[in-house]
Amino acid sequence: MITPTPPRILSIAGSDSSGGAGIQADIKTITMLGGYAMTAITAITAQNTVGMQGIVALSPEVVARQIASCVDDIGVDAIKIGMLHDAAIIAAVAEALAKVDAPIVLDPVMIATSGAALIAPDAVAAMRDRLFPRATLITPNLPELAALAGRTLSTTQDMIDAAAELAEASGAAVLAKGGHAEGDRITDVLIVPPNGKGGARAVAFDHARIDTVHTHGTGCTLSSAIATLLGHGQPLEHAVRLARQFVFQAIEAAPGYGAGSGPLGQQAVRNS
Repeated sequence: MITPTPPRILSIAGSDSSGGAGIQADIKTITMLGGYAMTAITAITAQNTVGMQGIVALSPEVVARQIASCVDDIGVDAIKIGMLHDAAIIAAVAEALAKVDAPIVLDPVMIATSGAALIAPDAVAAMRDRLFPRATLITPNLPELAALAGRTLSTTQDMIDAAAELAEASGAAVLAKGGHAEGDRITDVLIVPPNGKGGARAVAFDHARIDTVHTHGTGCTLSSAIATLLGHGQPLEHAVRLARQFVFQAIEAAPGYGAGSGPLGQQAVRNS
């Protein structure tokens, strides 16, 4: 799984002051999976395990300069995109990545685990138009997928149908995450759109729900893990499978910090 030279992984996302999600979770995950972590910070947040206390977006120009600084000098083998905050930043990111040839894992961060909104309403359309078509993989959770589909998703089949529609519309693979659904088991579904080698296919990943409140940053951790594994040269389906295993171990190793939904234990996975 680990290549001799660390793959260069660029995370474009927001900063989480409490260290549980965003850029901080990405750096921990990329490092633990043998990647070289680079960052382009889109926004600075004041947040912790109980909620979001504030967000300040960086200027689109500064975001674009961060991306160019990394790509032009170090180079990049895979990209993870997380919180983008507004349409102007989305446009700047799209333009900065226009000539970059690397797999992109796009986590359409719209709603935090705490329920706080993390993106301006007018930015969703910009994300659809400018970034979805460039993505290798889009990783919405259930509330995000429902918002993108414009309807309630009550069953696993509803989730599969909405993910398939998103994959068809964007041309990207879609990993629909079912962790917000009710029940003792969690089903995630990977939809791979048709290509020259075959038609569309769906792969389901099912596991027992882990009984814990400490899930802050799971989406960030999963998407950056997938990007890192793609940077190592893993095929998409295998990268998703291995990344999910990493997330499960990180949840089980959560240190229990904070009064709310605490951070994962990425650093403990190696020794678990």
